[in-house]
Amino acid sequence: MSPDPQIDLLAERLAAARTPGRPLVTGLTGAVSAGKSTLAAQLAGRLSARGLSVEVISTDGFLKPNAILAAEGALDLKGWPHTFDTPGMLSTLAAVASGPLQVPVHSHVTYDIDPALARRIDRPDILIAEGLNLHFRAEAPAPADPLDLLLYLDAEEADLKAWYVARFLGFWEAAEHDPASFYARFRSLDRDAVADLARRVWEGVNLPNLRQHIVRARPTADLVVRKGPDHGITGVGSP
Repeated sequence: MSPDPQIDLLAERLAAARTPGRPLVTGLTGAVSAGKSTLAAQLAGRLSARGLSVEVISTDGFLKPNAILAAEGALDLKGWPHTFDTPGMLSTLAAVASGPLQVPVHSHVTYDIDPALARRIDRPDILIAEGLNLHFRAEAPAPADPLDLLLYLDAEEADLKAWYVARFLGFWEAAEHDPASFYARFRSLDRDAVADLARRVWEGVNLPNLRQHIVRARPTADLVVRKGPDHGITGVGSP
């Protein structure tokens, strides 16, 4: 992993914010394909190197299963707030300090909740919950806030779109030898057609979700992490 002083700075902020004996519950949100899971893993690596126990979970695990979303007519808007079990997510985050928890996991390969992947976490020094649907501080009335810190990962919309298309193509390519993959259904399409499909999904689902919901977390965040076109962090500051 190449050195990045901005990530080191973020890790220092998280380490300094924790209260000994109590997990620091940190949210990391931003648009689809902004690089939330990558940044969370990088922070976990830096913090673990300091001797802290760190767990990273994804809010995707609190998406409703596809069968429920299909019954609700919401499968095509997966990732929007109403497609999550928000009460379950909030109660889980609030209970991190209380003891061992089972956390559900969403598979990006099958594009659904996978019970076999459920994880057990037990009072880490720092928990990083990365993903969507963490804009609840902006709700009126806002629910009880289970987060000690909220980070918002920000980037230009054009870059986010390009990263999303590249990620979609990556899943499509990997599905060539994995018939169980959700993306295997698109293997009959050529690369250009898949890229066009990804752009339509971005414009029709992910971009409206960003503008109407996700970005509402930015002014309520404790720190905003700004990224450039190459995924490099260009700055960390207040909203």
